Amino acid sequence: MGRRRKGRQVNGVLVLDKPGGITSNAALQRAKWLYGAAKAGHTGSLDPLATGVLPLCFGEATKFSQFLLDADKAYTSTFVLGVGTDTADADGTVLNQVSASHITSDAVTEALTALTGQIDQVPPMYSALKIGGRPLYKLARAGECVERKARSVTIRRFDLLAFHPGEAVTVDVDVLCSKGTYIRVLAEDLGAALGVPAHVSALRRCQSGPFDLSTAVTLDQLFRQKEAQNEQALDQYLAPTESCMPHLPRIELSEAATFYMRKGRPVVVPNGSQSGMVRLADAEGSFLGVGHVQKDGKLAPVRLLSE
Repeated sequence: MGRRRKGRQVNGVLVLDKPGGITSNAALQRAKWLYGAAKAGHTGSLDPLATGVLPLCFGEATKFSQFLLDADKAYTSTFVLGVGTDTADADGTVLNQVSASHITSDAVTEALTALTGQIDQVPPMYSALKIGGRPLYKLARAGECVERKARSVTIRRFDLLAFHPGEAVTVDVDVLCSKGTYIRVLAEDLGAALGVPAHVSALRRCQSGPFDLSTAVTLDQLFRQKEAQNEQALDQYLAPTESCMPHLPRIELSEAATFYMRKGRPVVVPNGSQSGMVRLADAEGSFLGVGHVQKDGKLAPVRLLSE
């Protein structure tokens, strides 16, 4: 029998507006402490430089965090063209610098268009991706450089918001992309297409799956709320666990089907979805978990809330 976790049994999703200058894990630990929560996890790292939407899953919601890890993300970012750093962002050491005064906004727009759609990216050395069990950034800090396989990502939107000419050109961009996309690599790829080094000087995540900045709260807001009231008062900021997956069809089960589903047994659902993943609700309409329609048409449980 496993040891009981210390802390409150808090369930739901907190849409945190991560501050700059700290890691995603540090932001998670501060939020977890503020809530006094027994269990919590984040849904995809943001670089210390980056700010914005970082959904945090508490308690039972951690079972469904993969839906947010797999979701599309949207960003606004500032790229500096003409200056390259070892980390591809402003936190790194400048490696090379050339004049970018010849670059025009039309040339940038054309290059952005060429980088839109399905493209291959090579993960940067300064990233949390593990090779041989070790994060790449630790290898990079030790002066090592290892081969990384290119990965396919999809850039659904890559628009120019602002253009500032000069010896070092700065451009503000809007990006909507699939999971696993490195905005720092996009900056370097844009620079390469224009014949200059480049890096990210500012990055803000505006959306992660169904969550955006309109519902995000800051650590300072949470701290002030807790100071004024108590940790239970913070629960008002939690979105329901089910909000992780609004794109999935929802099926309400009968009382009998709910019973067998909780026992791990597939059930027949009249007029249900014909294939794929679905959200499950019990006979009273309360979220139960997620299931999968099998080839035989029966609905099998995949991951359920604890009773």
